[in-house]
Amino acid sequence: KVISNKNTLPILDYFLMELKGDQLKVTTSDLETTLVGQITVDNVESEGMIAAPAKQLLDSLKEFAEIPLTIDCNDQTFEIKLNWKSGSLSIPGASAVSYPALPALAEDKKELTFDVDTLVNGINKTIFATDDELRPIMNGVYINIEPASITFVATDAHKLVKYSSEQPSELTAAFILPKKPANLMKNLLPKEQGTVTIEFDERNAVVTLESYRMVCRLIEGRYPNYNSVIPQNNPYKVTVDRLQLIGALRRVSIFSSQASSLIKLRMQENQIVISAQDIDFSTSAEETQTCQYAGNPMSIGFKSTFLIDILNNISADEVVIELADPSRAGVIVPAEQEENEDLLMLLMPMMLND
Repeated sequence: KVISNKNTLPILDYFLMELKGDQLKVTTSDLETTLVGQITVDNVESEGMIAAPAKQLLDSLKEFAEIPLTIDCNDQTFEIKLNWKSGSLSIPGASAVSYPALPALAEDKKELTFDVDTLVNGINKTIFATDDELRPIMNGVYINIEPASITFVATDAHKLVKYSSEQPSELTAAFILPKKPANLMKNLLPKEQGTVTIEFDERNAVVTLESYRMVCRLIEGRYPNYNSVIPQNNPYKVTVDRLQLIGALRRVSIFSSQASSLIKLRMQENQIVISAQDIDFSTSAEETQTCQYAGNPMSIGFKSTFLIDILNNISADEVVIELADPSRAGVIVPAEQEENEDLLMLLMPMMLND
């Protein structure tokens, strides 16, 4: 998953395969993210290194059941032969000499040990909010480490997620993990147990897992001051069943304007009315859900796709939507937070015409 579709160096379309003792190390890189995995092999005749074309090798291996394979590499012609009980195939490899070396960390690097669950939750709950190709600084997960807690933040200027977990640490530091390595970790971490070590300096981070090592270039620059955009005093609080609200939003949003996906939420005593209309096509829809709400009637507009996204990334049965006025961001939190955790999501409103 590291290999890019548009590599600048042809050698980056290859796996670097290195056999030492009974360990086979496989490396892929796109110059910004490098992932090294290793497996134990059954028997070795001789050690060595070769570059194997990733697409051909993967396409071939996908067609095999769980059968023993013998791999022979010729270090003169760089031919790679795969032999199995009933056949063999040959693919052209390349010299491993030109494969880029792993970047080294500075001597004043910092090191941190994470609990796997904290890292999995932090990345899973925030990564969906990192879609901002225009501002590279926001195209990653901001990880802020303080002595008592670790906070993960992601935003695309429309929505913002802030997830904190109580975890004692001797460090005070912060870095921005780009979206691609964050996604790779999201896939690799669930198979891990115990703890994960992350070492980092100003430019790079190295994540060490049980059978993988990932080196990635960090996003450089100052992350926006996210606390300043979270509205503090929100007098209007709506408590509503999360799944019922998602269902209503999905049904009603079909009839919203395709250009804006605008839906309107109108809160009145213990009721929330979800409505949408598309003036161009003369369609409209409305649904009323029960909720806990005791304030004055109030209406606010949101982009339905963003609101559904946010609700899908909260696991609690009930959510609380905290509002101040129709022009200020809505804060959405689980009605009951998980132990030692604090999750907050924020969504910018859309202007209502009426």
